[in-house]
Amino acid sequence: MSLETLNEQVKTDLSYLAYGGRDWVRPLNHPEGHVYDVVIVGGGQSGLGTAFGLLRERVSNILVIDENSEGLEGPWETYARMVTLRTPKHLTSIDLGVPSLTFRSWWEEQFGPESWEEIDKIPRGDWMNYLRWYRNVLNLPVINEVKLGLVEPVEEGIHRLHIEGAGAPSNTLLARKVILATGIQGGGEWHVPPMIADKLPAHLYAHTSETIDFGMLKGKKIAILGGGASAFDNANFALSEGVAEAHVFVRRKEMPRINPIRQMEGSGMIERFHALVDADKYAAIAHFFKHNQPPTNDTFERATSWSGFHLHLGAPWLDVEARGNGAVVTTPQGTFSFDFLIVSTGLLTDPALRPELKLVESHIARWGDRYDAPTEVANPVLDAHPYLSPGFAFVSRDESGCKSLHGLFAFNYSALISCGISASALSGMRFGIPKLVSAVADQLFLDDRDKILTNFFAYNEVEFVGEWPVNV
Repeated sequence: MSLETLNEQVKTDLSYLAYGGRDWVRPLNHPEGHVYDVVIVGGGQSGLGTAFGLLRERVSNILVIDENSEGLEGPWETYARMVTLRTPKHLTSIDLGVPSLTFRSWWEEQFGPESWEEIDKIPRGDWMNYLRWYRNVLNLPVINEVKLGLVEPVEEGIHRLHIEGAGAPSNTLLARKVILATGIQGGGEWHVPPMIADKLPAHLYAHTSETIDFGMLKGKKIAILGGGASAFDNANFALSEGVAEAHVFVRRKEMPRINPIRQMEGSGMIERFHALVDADKYAAIAHFFKHNQPPTNDTFERATSWSGFHLHLGAPWLDVEARGNGAVVTTPQGTFSFDFLIVSTGLLTDPALRPELKLVESHIARWGDRYDAPTEVANPVLDAHPYLSPGFAFVSRDESGCKSLHGLFAFNYSALISCGISASALSGMRFGIPKLVSAVADQLFLDDRDKILTNFFAYNEVEFVGEWPVNV
């Protein structure tokens, strides 16, 4: 079926909402050239939804940049290897309350309402196709193959973005507000334990976030370190690509079985997380990290259905070494030989790990600066997260950094403790994006407060021109 009918419905719905009205933000002149009101770094689901939210607020002097080629933004066609999304299909996200923009409308227009009832979860490839359609039907201002290298504060309220890549229109962009919609890794870096990185040559292992040539692994024996959902996604994918054996090693003696996100989705925890005091926020995310995210039932069952799948519980890696053409892994259960290792150990979050923030990261407040956690929940991994405002803005450690950080927002996984999962999971997008957009628009408004109020008090256009008799 064609999407033309749905495209027309989107246009109609948006016209009823007076979408696309005249901007209210005052243009800035600068000797270096054009100043964007907002530059969004990242053209995946977070960046696209944020762009739409800003346009609804009549902030249209914006630009979205993404380092990937068009249609390959985010993880869905690169390192995401699950068959379906883990999020329940009925949850809405970047449609921001417009029914014709929902994934369900997109799906039913092509496959029919009966097909929607038949699917359990959203297929990964179809989600990426939906994002491509969403970008096009809304005509969002995205340019691809543009990588942000450095954020340089020029003066209070303006940042110079040093960019590179085949799609870069110049070497720099100027922006009043910068939103880092950079996904799960955008607040730090993927983590490979030194025990592996320092002891093995690069051709013997890869993190799950990397491109892996599974064709070269056909008939081979591989090991996967980690017990979360991604480890099982990679095991399934590897076995489907012809790997002979995939061994998953889990440190815990039992598989994690609880996914706290499911409870949060129905309890108000996602949409109201910002209302919690710091102690509650920290405790909640410490609990969230303790449980990790287990594989979904269908993912686990798919993995265990393969004859080449092997699960090792209570089996942390104590040592690894290169031997012959492969790697040897030592665990409490013994020693195992493999042709290749896949590391599914997540990421570390710290602004100091982001090269684009090197000029400002020393000013960024961390949770360790603002909250002294009780011993029973204290965690240096959590303490390194940036301490953000309820609107995802970086907060300065001291007065000296306020000007440099003004206008910088982190709408990525690093916002987890400050703002909950609203920037790091589809479950929270419909709540997080409006908060972010409102905070950005508020800053733009207050930055221009004096001019706006001066114009308001000076306004004298006559609207009522009627005449009436004078009593005598």
